[in-house]
Amino acid sequence: MNERPGPDPTHGVTLQAMIEHLVERYGWPGLGARIDIRCFTHDPSVASSLKFLRRTPWARAKVESLYRHSVAHPRKHTRPDES
Repeated sequence: MNERPGPDPTHGVTLQAMIEHLVERYGWPGLGARIDIRCFTHDPSVASSLKFLRRTPWARAKVESLYRHSVAHPRKHTRPDES
């Protein structure tokens, strides 16, 4: 059978949106623990991360890979007041 993989979750998503998604999910400390680069571990910001990632293909590839993983494995959000 010809099974086609699903659509690429990074298609149409800006690098800024990926970073914001990852920071929302993991926080800067968690993101820095998963991808150990200075723009995530030392005085992190979206702007400094974008500047570094746009000129560093290997680091951008790591961010895109983590983004794909996080989209494929969403966290289940439960609020304390929900049963």
